[in-house]
Amino acid sequence: MQIFTEPPVFTAVCVLLGLFVGSFLNVVIHRLPIMMEREWQAEAAALRGEAGEGADPFNLATPRSRCPHCGHLISALENIPVVSYLLLRGRCRHCSAPISLRYPLVEVICAMLSGITAWHFGFGAAGLGALAFVWAMIALTFIDLDTQLLPDSITLPLLWLGLLLNLQQAFATLPDAVVGAAAGYLTLWSVYWLFKLTTGKEGMGYGDFKLLAAIGAWFGWQILPLTILLSSVVGALVGVGLIVFRRHGREVPIPFGPYLAAAGLLALYWGRPLTDAWLGGF
Repeated sequence: MQIFTEPPVFTAVCVLLGLFVGSFLNVVIHRLPIMMEREWQAEAAALRGEAGEGADPFNLATPRSRCPHCGHLISALENIPVVSYLLLRGRCRHCSAPISLRYPLVEVICAMLSGITAWHFGFGAAGLGALAFVWAMIALTFIDLDTQLLPDSITLPLLWLGLLLNLQQAFATLPDAVVGAAAGYLTLWSVYWLFKLTTGKEGMGYGDFKLLAAIGAWFGWQILPLTILLSSVVGALVGVGLIVFRRHGREVPIPFGPYLAAAGLLALYWGRPLTDAWLGGF
């Protein structure tokens, strides 16, 4: 087993693992919002006093994946990350309907970031924790892009995992992590209410508060100003680009979670040098 702790071997293993985790994240990205919607509908029906209907089970494991066009069940050989997409030439084997490029894209991104993370941190608690952080950021990014939701079932465990890892100062001291979690949440919560009281509109969702709180729990309060700055600048540039080049209506909301996630990844890899440079400026 010691051979797997060697940096080249650990990196290669994590790249391969990242491909399969990416395949699973595709399931999470697609199904978790549907699961949340079903749960909300069931709760609303219960509040109205309506008897719940016996719906078919729907979770991350059930039912089996199938083609959305013809209902063809996806076999194990058709579900090999990236390879199956290439062999099938991006089309369903049964009806030849196109398969979204999103699926291999997520798998490749997950594999690349997993390899970079493994090489950067090496084998150990910090490296394994960093992999979990990366996978969560990927899932949250694409879920937010699709639905403008940041599920509590990902953000809240991520926050607590960051605090637990920092009991051993994996990424920050525990006091800095606790303050970071509180400051991250309260910062965007304050911006939300200030914007709402001023304009009468909601500028962001509660999931954004929780995601920034999770980033603060992982890397400490010192990284938060740069995280907010980087995510805001990138978000503003992308928003302006969408309005100018794609005629994206100004009234159409733009998810903020992907930019927070990108800033969180920067904090993961270069948080300490960025923090030192920022604090050094004062």
